[in-house]
Amino acid sequence: MINYLFKEQNWQSQLNDLITDPLELLSLVKLSANDLNSQALLANEQFKLRVPRQFVTKIQPAQPFDPILLQVLPHHLEMQDFSGFSTDPLGERDANALSGILHKYKSRILMTVTGACAIHCRYCFRRHFPYQDNLPKEKDWLPIKQYIQAHPEINEIILSGGDPLSVSNEKLARWIAHFEELPQIKTLRIHSRLPVVIPQRIDIQLLKILSTTRLRCIMVVHSNHAQELDGEFDFAMQQLRQHNVMIFNQSVLLKHINDDFSSLSQLSYRLFDAHVLPYYLHVLDKVSGAAHFLISDKEAQHIYQELLKELPGYLMPKLVREIHGEQHKTPLNIY
Repeated sequence: MINYLFKEQNWQSQLNDLITDPLELLSLVKLSANDLNSQALLANEQFKLRVPRQFVTKIQPAQPFDPILLQVLPHHLEMQDFSGFSTDPLGERDANALSGILHKYKSRILMTVTGACAIHCRYCFRRHFPYQDNLPKEKDWLPIKQYIQAHPEINEIILSGGDPLSVSNEKLARWIAHFEELPQIKTLRIHSRLPVVIPQRIDIQLLKILSTTRLRCIMVVHSNHAQELDGEFDFAMQQLRQHNVMIFNQSVLLKHINDDFSSLSQLSYRLFDAHVLPYYLHVLDKVSGAAHFLISDKEAQHIYQELLKELPGYLMPKLVREIHGEQHKTPLNIY
């Protein structure tokens, strides 16, 4: 077996080897730029294209509806206003207890450790999030610690962003050491797309950090389509499992990308091949710029019912939506 952790191209170099020009992306995947109109280019100015060059190799050439391409290529419809869509669809500003801290659910807080991602997904519900006001620094630890201690019901920290694995191992280790100071914190959860787009991010130093903390570690990766996953992903997941990290996946239900029974079924089986369990299947958060990905609840219900007929229960993700002000994810009524 190839030891992917020792490949010549490490994760930092991949993170810096990005496609940021829509015209270059289209050229690489053998597509014409004729349909990339001025509105699509303006959408790119507002929310920049960002995708690792290595991940682009998974896009099928000359296929304008490739499921990976559609997730990253700016679209002219991003510039249109649609009723019910907003820049803060989940009301996260209301849950922004401190700089870098979101406290939406009783027993856990989410920390936006960075605003950076390896990839800009066009449906991202935080594409308008004020990261400049929410990047916690070392000096912010004391008020964060005091906030956690004032809420003894908090027992879990979720590292998010941006993508928390886009920061250095040293920075992650410092934050984890802080959390370990608090006996009430039992679980560390990391939400990241990097293990999918740059599997080499699961390196030896990160594995050591996660396997030596006293906290229970959970990694929630983000894949929407089986085409995104390969042998390097499998190896990274194997390494996490061998270091006692529990692994789940969450997906978003996206028009023209995975809005059919077959794609989602294949994804669940492919994840299971990598020993990853499907966790959540989110209906689209209604963030401004992403309306062209929306499918109706009726369509979502039909797809989910078909999945129930095909998949064993352990491969069924929970079909949910997040509603501003609710104290939990809301399961979608499938009947």
